[in-house]
Parts: sequence; structure tokens; C-alpha cells
Amino acid sequence: MEKNLVTTAELAEHLGDPGWIIFDTRHDMGDVEKGRRAYAAGHIPGAYFLHVDDDLSGPKNGRNGRHPLPDLAVFAAKINDRGVAPGKQVVVYDDLGGNFAVRLWWMLRWLGHDRVALLDGEWPQWQKEGRPVTTEVPPLRKGDFVARPRLGATVDAPFVERFHEDPSIRLLDARAPERFKGLKEPIDPVAGHIPGAANRFWQKNLDADGRFKPAEQLRSEFDEMLAGMPGDHVVHMCGSGVTACHNILAMAIAGLPEGRLYPGSWSEWVADPTRPISPKA
Repeated sequence: MEKNLVTTAELAEHLGDPGWIIFDTRHDMGDVEKGRRAYAAGHIPGAYFLHVDDDLSGPKNGRNGRHPLPDLAVFAAKINDRGVAPGKQVVVYDDLGGNFAVRLWWMLRWLGHDRVALLDGEWPQWQKEGRPVTTEVPPLRKGDFVARPRLGATVDAPFVERFHEDPSIRLLDARAPERFKGLKEPIDPVAGHIPGAANRFWQKNLDADGRFKPAEQLRSEFDEMLAGMPGDHVVHMCGSGVTACHNILAMAIAGLPEGRLYPGSWSEWVADPTRPISPKA
């Protein structure tokens, strides 16, 4: 059975295990070099660094959002250079409760590699427990990863334009409530949300210690929010298709169908001024 989470103790037992591959995706949207600096200052032994903007996203054209999905051949080459292959256990982490690492978790599963898990408690828990840290960058190693996108795992803007207020679809926005309500917008040029969307702030998936809530609790919370709607009718979004993956992971932990991702999300939606927003500007 594939694991969606691994504990710090489990990962510590597999440091140096050639069957385990670790990725550090620490990032800060306000200081895009902060993750690289943090990695250089110290990281989990054996971890490779992947940058959210440069490695986990593709070129922006002003219409496709802040973090469009990357070219699959380019991404696959980077993953192959770091040893990912069928049967290898991948572990991803950041320092913000999985806020950014979930992007890589989702991408690998979307492209056919199911053995990928988030480090529960992340870098803060690893440090708190006094576990090994290094500044050594691991050598590249040959993998055997082939990107095979799963059909139906994503939707595009025309799909959302057609179905955002359709009762058969639940559009679930992972942004903070104040952004969803249009009370403030520190990142994108327009505040508000897509009409018909519901809000599930990604941080609600975590306990006070920064680890994921128990599966039973997540199941109860999502069941209440979805009110009988099947999980595979959910379309996940956020500001740019990154933290939306946090709700996808939470639904997977809860044992629910995970739904689909709208990669462009709010930043793509508002790039076209003819698209409706709520509340109206």
C-alpha cells in the first residue's frame, strides 16, 4: 500500500537507503532565493533541492497563472537525474507544513509515480528532534522515470468557466479566508474568488504542531463540507495551483477520491478581465 505521509523516524531509518529519494522544496514567494539559501545552509542528508518556480513550474506568458505546469520532458529529465525510478520511495518536504512540497507530491503521482510521500512535520519537526543535517549536495544518479500523465487529473479554464456554478461540481479554493472573501490580496492583481467556489484553507488540514490531522478527522471535515458530493466531483484550486494540492493530499489521507486540479487557479482566472469574480469589483 502506498504511503502519503512518512514520519521523521521512518525517514531517519532510511537515510542512505538507495531505494529512498528525498527532495527539499523550501520556498518563499516573497523571496524566491530563500529556499536555495536555506538548503545551502543545511538540509536532510541525501536531499536534492528543487525550486518551485524554476523546476516545478513552466514559463509564464501573462495568461497561464503564476505557476503553470512545466514542460514534461524537462521535468522528467530533472527527476531522472535524481534517481527516481519505479519502486523507489520518494519523500518530499519544505518548512511550511507542506505548502510547497505538495506540488511535487501531486506532480509525481499525476505523472505515474505513486510511491511518493510528504514528510509529516517537515523540516521544523526534523530540526526539533535534533536529527542529522548536512550541507553536502548529493551527486546526481541515473533514474528511470517516464512521465505518463493521468487523464482527467486536471481541468482547464474553459472547463471552470463552464462548470464553476454547476451543482454537480464543487470548486474548492485552498487560499486563506481573507483572500477568498476579497478582503485583501497581497499577491494577485484582483481580489475575490470564482463564483460558486467554496473555501477550505489548506492550513485547516494541520494540527497545531504542523502535522496532518488524523485521517478520521479529515474524513469527517471533508464529508461535512462536501455534503454528500463525491470526492471525484471536486476541482481544487488556490492562487496558482500549488497549495491546492494540500487539499488533494488531505483527501487522499482521508481515504476519499481526490478530485482534479485546476493548475492555473485564481492567477490564471483573473488574467482575463471578462471572467466573473465574486464579490464584484
